[in-house]
Amino acid sequence: MSEKVLMKGNEAIAEAAIRAGCRHYFGYPITPQTELAAYMAKRMPKIGGVFLQAESEVAAINMVYGVAGTGLRVMTSSSSPGVSLKQEGISYIAGADLPALIVNVQRGGPGLGGIQPSQSDYFQATKGGGHGDYHLIVLAPSSVQEMADMTVLAFDLADKYRMPAMLLADGTMGQMMEPVVLPEPSTSTVEKPWAITGTKMQREHNCINSLYLQSGDLERTNFERFEKYKVIEENEALYEEFMMDDAEYCVVAFGIAARVSKNAVVAAREKGLKVGMIRPITLWPFPKKPLAAAADKVKGFVSVELSMGQMIEDVKLATECKKPVVLCNRAGGMIPSPEEVLASIEKMAGGNN
Repeated sequence: MSEKVLMKGNEAIAEAAIRAGCRHYFGYPITPQTELAAYMAKRMPKIGGVFLQAESEVAAINMVYGVAGTGLRVMTSSSSPGVSLKQEGISYIAGADLPALIVNVQRGGPGLGGIQPSQSDYFQATKGGGHGDYHLIVLAPSSVQEMADMTVLAFDLADKYRMPAMLLADGTMGQMMEPVVLPEPSTSTVEKPWAITGTKMQREHNCINSLYLQSGDLERTNFERFEKYKVIEENEALYEEFMMDDAEYCVVAFGIAARVSKNAVVAAREKGLKVGMIRPITLWPFPKKPLAAAADKVKGFVSVELSMGQMIEDVKLATECKKPVVLCNRAGGMIPSPEEVLASIEKMAGGNN
């Protein structure tokens, strides 16, 4: 068994990316993800990779676009306002159907907000963020171990479906240190006949493009892309269930909020309340099926978020509003305590008895 090492979440992402075959990183420092870029700056030159601190976030994401077009594994990372600056480039990458990894270690907002943790980029990540009709595969880790494991998974899914993926963490996850078993070195096994690699006079020219001057061509491309998205929604939605077998109330939370909520669920059980939790691991595709199934047996849902309430909309859509859904939240860099989550559970239970 591989030995565990103590690592900060940001550094675990960087090392996992290197072990997943990423040799190109383009970024720009911003708290609370700067350690990721700093780690890449130290490691990439030693392994024959490329680290480049771009002049801006806009430049960084377009460098990612360029390398992604060659079929090589490439990534960038930033935090909330920096990711906002990357949105046009992310839309271009999605429009060109290119695999790449974008890491967002979220901070509070809107605007510059603060450097403390937040989950208020949920809408930006799951509803597009940039212009046009597109999705990203969005993974939400809740431990340093998952920061590493999901970095590899994000690269694999991006290659499998030829589309960008995002690792959506928060400042707490990026800064906390935990023991982690790092993944074994690997590379992509997906064939990429579309990549721009030089024809060597042996094949037709490839063209990476997101511009369609004929509206019919663009419409057909969008419909084809969304057929692919349907396959992803059917096959790649990931989630964790905790104490849901006999649950009468369901907490829904991701990332650091899920860790807090798990303690609250245990405390509620000790008080005789039958409470469970569903943790979305992929925020897109959102795990609609387990939530729909839960809606047929529980009395209500509590959505726990580090935002003013964004995921709660997807919870309501997944459950088709069959049961009440209430919000337990903190914002601006604050994290709800287990006691606050428990109070929300007890309030819901009191109103349903």
